[in-house]
Formats: sequence, C-alpha cells, structure tokens
Amino acid sequence: MKGWHSRMMTKVAPAAVIVFTLAVLGAFAPVFAEADDAMNARHLVERAQQTLETFSQAPEMEAFRNLVKDARGVFIAPQILKGAFIFGASGGSGVFVARDGLTGRWLGPAFYTIGSASFGFQIGGSASEVVLLAMTDRGVNALLESSIKLGVDVGLAAGPVGIGAAASSANLSVDIVSFSRSKGLFGGISVDGAVVKTRSSLNDAYYGAIVTPADIFRKRIAGIPHSAGLLAMVSSVAGGNKPVGQSMINQEKKAEDVAKPTEEEKPESDSTPPEE
Repeated sequence: MKGWHSRMMTKVAPAAVIVFTLAVLGAFAPVFAEADDAMNARHLVERAQQTLETFSQAPEMEAFRNLVKDARGVFIAPQILKGAFIFGASGGSGVFVARDGLTGRWLGPAFYTIGSASFGFQIGGSASEVVLLAMTDRGVNALLESSIKLGVDVGLAAGPVGIGAAASSANLSVDIVSFSRSKGLFGGISVDGAVVKTRSSLNDAYYGAIVTPADIFRKRIAGIPHSAGLLAMVSSVAGGNKPVGQSMINQEKKAEDVAKPTEEEKPESDSTPPEE
C-alpha cells in the first residue's frame, strides 16, 4: 500500500507542477502580449521613419516630394508581405500621422493594418513599402474610421513616379495618393481595393491607454517622446509646420470663438440729453 501511494505521488507531483506553471503563464499572458504589442509598435514607428526618408530622398520621387508638402495626412506601411496576411492575402501594418490644420503641427501616430488579395507585386517580389498621402479632409477623416476600403470608401490615385513626373501631379484632384516600392523599384504596386483597419492593440500599447484614432487626432492626446523622430521627419519632408486652414480635425468650436460684433457694428447709445 505504501509503495502504491509513493508511485501515485510520483505521478501526481509533476502533473501538479505542470498545471501550476500553465496557470501562472496564463495569468501573465496578457502582460506579455501587451509588452510585445508595445515593442512592435515602437519598431513599426522606427521603420516607418526609415521608409519615409527613403521615399523622400529617391531622385525618381520628385512628385512625392511636391505632393507631401500639401498633404494633410501621411500613412506609412514599411513592409507589406505577399501572402502573409489573413487567409493568405497580402498585407502588413502601418502608421498614420495628420497635420493640425490650424498650427501645422504633426500629430500621431495611430496604428493600422492594410491588406488586400492582390497588391500586384513586382515579378519575384515578396515585400513592398507603401506610403499614402491624404490630400483632403475627406481623406484624413476616412483614415480615422475603424475600417475603410481604398478606392471605394475614399478616392484613390497612384502617384506618378520618375524624374520629371512632378508636372503630372499638379492635376491630381483626389483624396488619397499612393506611392510604393518593391525590390528597390518605385511604383508598380496597386493598393486599390485594399482594406485599412485600425490596429487597436498597438494603439493601446503604444500610448498606455485605450485610445482611438479620433482620440489621437481630434482630442489631441499627448504624444510620447518616442514618436518625436517620426514627427520630425514628416515635418522636415513636408516643409515644416504649415497651417492648411480649417480642417475637420479643428472643427470643434468653442463659444468664445463665435464672432463678436465690432465697434462699428455696435449700436450707438443715445447720449442726447432729454429736452426740457
């Protein structure tokens, strides 16, 4: 009997240790996941900065350099992988920054995913970089939604690429202009029909609180020091702080902003003394 009890204890003890270990790991799983999301968000911001620098310095991206100066928002996906998204579609993650229409100060970033069944990669290519320029308030506000389909929910056009192509960009009248690079070649990637969705886990982890793109851009929640490099790069490429007028991000009027009558408009008081 004593031997049977010893054998049972020998079997039960390891099992109990395994159960306890799994329980501990399960309890800390959300913490580990949040830490991974925060790290992934930071890496994405850093890679987005590198992608923007590459696009802005390439000789054949003259049109990009011209258009970004008037852009109201910039979306950067530093790596879109072929067949690496949900259900075998191609996709990746990106960040979005928007310009404050009154001060010209760049706000953000907010985090998103972008995916499509057919991005049209270069032959033999398996990865690409994509930059979207939101040229209108409609383009910016579309990207503040939880999910949009490019070319369907918002107007989209491919940006011209090549030395001397800047002239053709002057006639572009569209909400969002796309630029891409694959296998070292600019252009050739179509994002028409791609779905851009908010990546809430990265937004929450990066800012340390539950936030939405609307919180980041309309409520202007405080940024974090880590984003300074990306925002400085965008500001540099876009020509510095440049107010663009009353954008939808700045439409929250306060009572004291309502126009008051000028001195000329105020009714004159009757100062004539009464007749005796």
